[in-house]
Amino acid sequence: MRKKLKRFQDNTESRNVIEPGKDIFENIKGKWNEFFANEFPITLELACGRGEYTVGLARNISDRNFIGVDIKGARIWKGSSIAKAEKLDHVAFLRTQIDHIEKFFEKGEVDEIWITFPDPQPRESDEKRRLTHPAFLDRYKNILRKAGTIHLKTDSKSLFDYTMEVLSSRDDVKDLIHTYDLYHSEWLDDHYDIQTRYELKFLKQGFKINYLRFQLY
Repeated sequence: MRKKLKRFQDNTESRNVIEPGKDIFENIKGKWNEFFANEFPITLELACGRGEYTVGLARNISDRNFIGVDIKGARIWKGSSIAKAEKLDHVAFLRTQIDHIEKFFEKGEVDEIWITFPDPQPRESDEKRRLTHPAFLDRYKNILRKAGTIHLKTDSKSLFDYTMEVLSSRDDVKDLIHTYDLYHSEWLDDHYDIQTRYELKFLKQGFKINYLRFQLY
């Protein structure tokens, strides 16, 4: 408990953590490029956990801003601490529920979204909580630029199949690519060898990693 409280205090003092209780939390919408002091495009990692993709992508791409989004402050602390230690000034973390995402970004303010190993919410009663449910896709479309890109990376074949069905039913999805085995596909290099702790765990257990990418118009 003491360690968690220390992490919460660190978040309070960290400029790269946008969370309730800070004035900027209520006023950041439409001002992210002002916050970063540049005009780089913005990439989000949703349900980022420890922010492995947020930080990993930032290490490889210097002319883009990266924002990890998660409700768990103790998880965000990890990515925030690494970003500060490595002086990755184009990295930030937003503490909020994903279904509130439109409160923090203007229409067209986001260029790209990564959804990495989300909770698959396997029960039918929890379908609306899946981060690729149509209601969530509509939220993403409202903050993405036209033709903005969305990535999904998951070990869950059920979630992957569900997402493919959802995408096939929409008329605003373009340039969809997908694979049920990322590590034996032509798109592996696009991931910069970034692996989350969940991904490493699943690979050791023999699971294949499913990946898809598409654009919303």
